This record gives sequence, structure tokens and C-alpha cells, in this order.
Amino acid sequence: MIRWVTILLTALLAACGSFDPQADPDRIGLIITTDQGTIEVVLHPTMAPITVSNSLRDGDAGQYVGGRFHRTVTLENQPDRRIRIEVIQGGTDPSRRLEGFPPVVIEHTDQTGLKHKDGTLSMARNEPDSARSEFFICIGQQPSLDYGGLRNPDGQGFAAFGHVVKGMEVVRAIQIADHDGQRLTPVISIRSIRRVDALAGR
Repeated sequence: MIRWVTILLTALLAACGSFDPQADPDRIGLIITTDQGTIEVVLHPTMAPITVSNSLRDGDAGQYVGGRFHRTVTLENQPDRRIRIEVIQGGTDPSRRLEGFPPVVIEHTDQTGLKHKDGTLSMARNEPDSARSEFFICIGQQPSLDYGGLRNPDGQGFAAFGHVVKGMEVVRAIQIADHDGQRLTPVISIRSIRRVDALAGR
């Protein structure tokens, strides 16, 4: 009963646009270790249960062993875009892509209350409801990635599900690492992604 009351309360706060991610009682901490350094993140399963479960399922299955950050989007390398964003994108080991799980539906930001701000962790996708294991981290405020935003013509936005609590300097270092267009050259390896209970309160 308490669980459902919590979900309803946080959903109402999100609808009012006043959700504070710190209020999520079920936060899950992760440490992403890369060739460039460590990124500490917190996931929000109360607000984005489908997206968080999908991410953890991939991690528990070992899909991120051998994963990599492979894409950087800067203000300079998207000349054909009217609305420009700044993110880095990563994912699971590409050689194991066929072992992955089915795609999941989008949990819209107007429903979850988790917006695309500096350090937001979100799912990459092409068509609506096509996200699998690719994710991105925002650099700076990116409202065009929220539901109704104009970055994607379908207006569905992307599914935010966590945020960086430490290591944005690593995120920014990855963004400006050597790249050809939007492809990082070489890619930045993800050495491990592990759960850390101590981060859940942040």
C-alpha cells in the first residue's frame, strides 16, 4: 500500500512540474568506469520503472562488459540540425547486440517528471518505442529532448531515467575527445558498470 501511495504521490508531483529526483525513495546508484575516468550516476526506478528495469537487465546480463562510448554530439558537429544538442552516447558491446532484449516503450518526461538537464541519463532511440541498450548523457540543459521537444520530429522525446552525481568532468572530457564527425576515434571503453548502494541517497 505504501509503495502505491509513493508512486501516486510522485506521479502527481511530476504532473505539476515540481518533482525533485531526490524524493525518489528507491534510488539505485551505479558507477560507470571508463578509459577516461569514473562517472557516478543515480537511477530513478519509482519515476521511470520500465526504463530503469531495462537498463539493469542489460547490466545484469553482462551486456555492458566490453561496452563503449562511441558518439559525441557538440554544437559544431551537427551543421544540418536547426536544433542542436550536446550529449555523449554509449552502449553495450556491439558484438553482442543480437543477444540483447526487446525494445521498451518510451516513458515520457511529462509523465515521469525527469527532464533533460545537465548530467541527465537517458535512452537513445530512432523510432518511438525502439530503445534497447544505447544511452546518452546530457551536457547542459536540453529541453528539446523532453516530451513535446522539437529535436525529434515525432515530438515524443526521450526517456530520462537517471542523473550524474559525480564525474561530469569525465563526461565533458569524453565529449571533446578525438572524433570524426560525431564518431569518437577511438571509442572510449566502458570497463565496468556496477551497483553501489552508497550512492542511492544522492
